[in-house]
Parts: sequence; structure tokens; C-alpha cells
Amino acid sequence: MSAESIYKGFGTKAALAKAVFDFVIAGDDEPQPVWRRSEADTIRAEPDVRRKILLYARGLAERQQRSAKVQILIRDGGHTDETLAALWRQLLAERLTGMTMLGRHLIESGQLREGIELDEVRDVLWTCTAVELYELLVVERAWPLDRYADWIGQAITAALV
Repeated sequence: MSAESIYKGFGTKAALAKAVFDFVIAGDDEPQPVWRRSEADTIRAEPDVRRKILLYARGLAERQQRSAKVQILIRDGGHTDETLAALWRQLLAERLTGMTMLGRHLIESGQLREGIELDEVRDVLWTCTAVELYELLVVERAWPLDRYADWIGQAITAALV
């Protein structure tokens, strides 16, 4: 298949990058969003907030292992391509929305530290789930995925619980 055929199918570099990102973040081409999948159901059903966070961190690490190269390509490509820059901003906004949803769920558990509010929970989650942490620790420092997942889970727990 030629590059021209691929671009005709997707329209723009950013549309192609978004399609690839959506595929690798989910791990398949099912139209169901990540938050509606069985992994999210397991997290919602878990009664202990520390365990919820650890389960989330493990799933996050697996998703980042699949998607980091694409995320980095979009982020870095945005320095020279405005459509990729716009896509990167969209992905950041989508992650913020997801972390707001997760933050509400964690607050509803009643197990977070006293006085913490949704904006702080959301921002801690949004920061700790950034691909930049995966890039630094796994790609650059060669941490094993399990170590990274455990560290992210511990960092989020220390900040919120």
C-alpha cells in the first residue's frame, strides 16, 4: 500500500496518528472506550482505594508500553506540524477528562486523605499518567514495566491517600 493511499484513507497525518493512537491505547480495534472495558469494571468493583490505584497503575503501564512511541511521535511532531500540535492538545484534554472521571470515583470511595478536592486529585492523576514519566523511567532509565507500574501506583497513593 502506498503512502498516498494511506493519506487518502485518513486525510491528514494527524488523523492517521489519532487512529494509530486509539488502536494502541486500547490494544484492539473494538469501538468501546477504555473506561467501559472489563479492566475499568474491575477497578470500580474493588473496595480498597489503594488496590484500585495499583490496578489502575498496572493497566496504565501496559497501555503506555503499547502507546508511548505514538504519543511521543505526536508530541514531538507537534513542534513542526500544527495538526499534530492540535492533536497533542486534544490527547492532553482527553486524558484530563479521564483523570477527572477517575478522580471522582476515587473521592467517592471515601478513602482519600481528608480535605483533598477533585481538582488536586485530577491534577495528580493527570501528571502521574503522563507519557513523559514512562519515557524517562522505562525508555531512558530502562526500568522494568512492573517496577514502573508499582512506582506510579505508590506515587499516586502517597499523594492522594
